[in-house]
Amino acid sequence: MTMIENRPFDEIQVGDAAVIERRLAREDVATLTSLTGDLNPFLVDPVFASAHKFGEPVAPAAWALALVSAVVGTRLPGPGTIILSQTLDYIRPVGLDDVLTLTVTVAEKGADRRVVLAIAGINQAGKAVIEGKVEVIAPAEKITRKAVGLPEIRLMRRGARLADLIERAAKFPPLKAAIVHPCDEASLGGALDARDLGLLEPILVGPEAKIRAAAAKLGRDLGALTIVAVEHSHAAADKAVELAQEGVVDALMKGSLHTDELMAAVVSHNGGLRTDRRLSHVFVMDVPRYPKLLLITDAAINIAPTLEEKRDIAQNAVDLALALGIPVPKIAVLSAVETVTSKIPSTVDAAALSKMADRGQIVGGVVDGPLAFDNAISAEAAKTKGITSAVAGQPDILLCPDLESGNMVAKQLGYLADAESSGLVLGARVPVMLTSRADSAAARAASAALAVLRVRCAPKKAG
Repeated sequence: MTMIENRPFDEIQVGDAAVIERRLAREDVATLTSLTGDLNPFLVDPVFASAHKFGEPVAPAAWALALVSAVVGTRLPGPGTIILSQTLDYIRPVGLDDVLTLTVTVAEKGADRRVVLAIAGINQAGKAVIEGKVEVIAPAEKITRKAVGLPEIRLMRRGARLADLIERAAKFPPLKAAIVHPCDEASLGGALDARDLGLLEPILVGPEAKIRAAAAKLGRDLGALTIVAVEHSHAAADKAVELAQEGVVDALMKGSLHTDELMAAVVSHNGGLRTDRRLSHVFVMDVPRYPKLLLITDAAINIAPTLEEKRDIAQNAVDLALALGIPVPKIAVLSAVETVTSKIPSTVDAAALSKMADRGQIVGGVVDGPLAFDNAISAEAAKTKGITSAVAGQPDILLCPDLESGNMVAKQLGYLADAESSGLVLGARVPVMLTSRADSAAARAASAALAVLRVRCAPKKAG
């Protein structure tokens, strides 16, 4: 519609009609329920709705009312119309992808520019959906105006992709995990939530009195959970590593102790959980405006990694991406610019990593760099700069030059782009969940899901 023109009262004749046709999209339901706060499961929960007689979510009543307002306000009588009252009878529901054809017909003209419009709506099968009438005051003067474009609406369900990971992971047997020093409400609550979701079988390692006190504050039942009692956090870290060495647990989850304390035990000289792979951390982020999960590494472990260490960081991330079901992970090796220059050492490392992938030193994914953040994320930005790349504009993994830049990227996405994050330390004999007190319950559960998928769906041929 490029122009909007009304029908003043004097032009309107009984029998005049106007029609509007709209398909009910899932976005329409989401928009209306978000605006109204209507969380009726028949409207917003496909699983619940599938069990009722219509078998799918249906349109909220406000959708039909909004369409009546649209046709009356833009077509008949059009701009300048004042709606006095409306009555609608709902004959049958409108389901997703149904097409509603709504017709308003002038039924009566009265004094003071009052007009009664008959409303009739049918679906794509020609079956009646709604009937009713609307009484309006028609405009007195002719109005013809250019239609103003509607604002773009972006619907974002925060953490939806991480929720899908949790659902996938819950289909596997729960993972035995040592929860290291879970002596506050956040860390213990996260472990119990993961248990209740069927993700983890927690073994609580720490001072028993403090663990039980945290459970009491939460009002949560520890049930038959095993508690391995030790005196303090340092002993808890050592004991958890011992349980992993013995094969009693398949993963570790950080509780209320410092990260350094836990990781010192993981990499201790008396064995620890080291492998021939450098340890690194991977954030798995659900960024609403990005079309898929985005892995960011390393933002927590390696401060200024060497080229060889970046190779391990890349391979750890690729192996996790494969376990998450990404068939050929694309790695963008970030720097400040996309050209190689000795003045910026990270560009040289990025170019070397790309060649190392070509030579089979990084396997399972596609590596390209150096790429600046804009042309790594945006295909349009890459095209503008003349970059031809199998990765630019569609990376699954962002490999950052150092911990500072990686930490900044991850936190900016969380605080400015409303991203939900989860994470895992990889490269040890078992995955380590480095949860934080600042993490939401959903983030903690998602980190547990990552550990499950990394163990249960590990690639057959890791680099």
